[in-house]
Amino acid sequence: MEYGRPKVRGREIWGGLVPYEKIWRTGADEATTIAVSKDVNVEGEKLAAGTYSLFTIPGKTEWTIIFNKVAKQWGAYRYDKAQDALRVNVKPEAAEHVEEMTFQIEGNKVVLRWEKLSVPFVISAVK
Repeated sequence: MEYGRPKVRGREIWGGLVPYEKIWRTGADEATTIAVSKDVNVEGEKLAAGTYSLFTIPGKTEWTIIFNKVAKQWGAYRYDKAQDALRVNVKPEAAEHVEEMTFQIEGNKVVLRWEKLSVPFVISAVK
């Protein structure tokens, strides 16, 4: 994964700096990218091997995780829904404060952590 790491810096993040129900590049500057070397399942849905930009649509109780076929993009300015390879919905979770946005691998989960929120999604091998 490659991503910019924005900081909270005392700002209101969810519903403020990052609006609810709008496409977000999920980081700072260039869109976050994620590469998978083999076909995988994300939350039980198949995603072909490749490099993708990772966008999200944050919501208060549910987030949409988006894998977009155009890997190199600046922000979300030219985001094109028609280029989405996969969309899955996940539940955000309350968490300890994290000042600088990060992604962590925890077993078969990728977890976005920032401010007082974590957003996990499961990636598993295709069987």
